Amino acid sequence: MRANRLGGVFHLLAEPGVLSCILLFVAARASSWAAPAPEAGVPVLMTSDIHFEPFWDPAKAAELAAAPAAKWKAILAEPASADREQRFADLEQACHARGVDTSYPLLASSLEAMRANAGGIKFITVSGDLISHSFSCKFKTVFPEASAADLSTFVEKTVEFAVDSLRDTFPGVPVYAALGNNDTDCADYKLDANSKFLAAAGKAIAADVPADERSEAEKDFAAGGYFSVRLPALIRDARLVVLDDLFMAGRYLNCADKPDEAAAAAQISWLKHQLEDARLKREKVWVMAHIPPGVDPYSTAINGKDICAGAEPQMFLSSEDLADTMAGFGDVIRLGIFAHTHMDEMRVLEPVKSSQGHGGVAVKMVASISPIDGNNPSFTIARVDPATGNLTDYRVIAASDGTAIDTKWAEEYDYRETYQEPSFSSASVEKLTARFKADPQADSAESEAYLRNYFVKDRSLALRLFWPQYVCAVLNHTEDAYRACVCPAKP
Repeated sequence: MRANRLGGVFHLLAEPGVLSCILLFVAARASSWAAPAPEAGVPVLMTSDIHFEPFWDPAKAAELAAAPAAKWKAILAEPASADREQRFADLEQACHARGVDTSYPLLASSLEAMRANAGGIKFITVSGDLISHSFSCKFKTVFPEASAADLSTFVEKTVEFAVDSLRDTFPGVPVYAALGNNDTDCADYKLDANSKFLAAAGKAIAADVPADERSEAEKDFAAGGYFSVRLPALIRDARLVVLDDLFMAGRYLNCADKPDEAAAAAQISWLKHQLEDARLKREKVWVMAHIPPGVDPYSTAINGKDICAGAEPQMFLSSEDLADTMAGFGDVIRLGIFAHTHMDEMRVLEPVKSSQGHGGVAVKMVASISPIDGNNPSFTIARVDPATGNLTDYRVIAASDGTAIDTKWAEEYDYRETYQEPSFSSASVEKLTARFKADPQADSAESEAYLRNYFVKDRSLALRLFWPQYVCAVLNHTEDAYRACVCPAKP
């Protein structure tokens, strides 16, 4: 019987082409065994809260003010002034700064780490706060005779330098940036819509928008700091919608120190139009802004607000309009990108009405380059499914310290490996959050990982103290939903 089978095999091998097919199959399998398959998805670099500090060496400030942004790198790369440390310390004290933002040496170290770890990326996102804290105070202290127009020009050049530093590091790779609450020519949380500053900043930020969309992007940006751009063709039928949600912040005032609700309303109306148009065209959308919508659980906790006794939770924005709008388009929006807290976080914006027939919107909050809060700088390298527009995975690359002196950069964690989820989608984050909620003492390996990675330079104890309240904020963006989660009804 065995001889007959062998004879049949030899007869089959003698057939024309069969042996060749078998050899090709074996060669292909051998190749797959020898080299693992490449990582799936389109690679994207995500960074935020650069907070570049042009006053780190105050003696160079006058030279920077006189030069175009394209010349800044050469000026900043020169050896530091002999009295740099003392003069900068005096400037920080005069402006009551709470810490040190991103110096040029730290920016250069960050860019080199990005180049080393983010090869092959197809585009870059920057979710706001390009310039340093207390910027206007520092400028007025260094240039006491300068005008408001001089301040505006210096801010514009700082924004341009920060964005162009990424472009120079990755030639030909488009950079898409949002403005944050510090990115103004007035003061923190103050900005005028339809301003010369927005028009000038928009030209620098929209430089990588395709030519056929650029004039529209510049016009929209001049009106309110927002624009829309189609993503590279590798991600099919996809669009990035960028907002300036400073206008929606509770602390927002115009440059005359007056409230102005019209700018926020106009931006929400524009956003709805973009999303409705994308729905008709069956486009996939990413929405990026700086300040996340929803509850700020950290501020709520440290301010001692007793939610269950009737206190209102601290909210990031003045209303739930942005969150509700985004949640209502879960069939269109594949990802929300925000920042502002300087921490590595995640959220899901759940539909307010379950009858809407679609899931929520996954939100990635990108940690900062600036080490001002004592955190180590970091950036994120994500991979995108070109068919769905969802994140298949992301890795966080972190610095060993925030000084740029012998700083080493290495992977902090990988999302899929750490949390054993197939992708970063609303469904995956919902499942992960359910496991967090079932672990109120944060004893599981997953909870421990989130605590550790939330603040790159481990500050897990602070978050552990209010872990259940924090977890409630991940899926509950409205005040009512958050309170219902934190204070379950008693039987």
